[in-house]
Amino acid sequence: MYKIVLTECPEKGTLEEVDTVLFDKNARKTIQGFPKEIKLEFGRLLLSLQKGEKLTMPTSKPMDNVFRGMAEIRMKDESCNFRIFYYTRVLRKIIVFHAFKKKGQKTELKEIKTGQKRLKIILETTGEL
Repeated sequence: MYKIVLTECPEKGTLEEVDTVLFDKNARKTIQGFPKEIKLEFGRLLLSLQKGEKLTMPTSKPMDNVFRGMAEIRMKDESCNFRIFYYTRVLRKIIVFHAFKKKGQKTELKEIKTGQKRLKIILETTGEL
């Protein structure tokens, strides 16, 4: 598990207090393999979440049918759709637990099951479940 806490913005100076981000190591590795533009957009959206902003469609979609409090960040480039599952129901934390390239219209059951398993393990490990 990777933990990122921002206390200062390298370009703009000190930030207000922001939420902590916890990354599943597999999700982090997958995101690192995404195209540069997608990673930059994800970083911008993640900072918005850290500052307490709500993301809405079409950028983010709640996935309560998969796990209550879970949502996905939706991004695409000319070649592919990218999805990043995150959870914000833990006080002052954002958990990024699954990332993948989406191949079809619907999210594959395999990706949903992987996300559910990872989030459950993280919440059990942190004592939040």
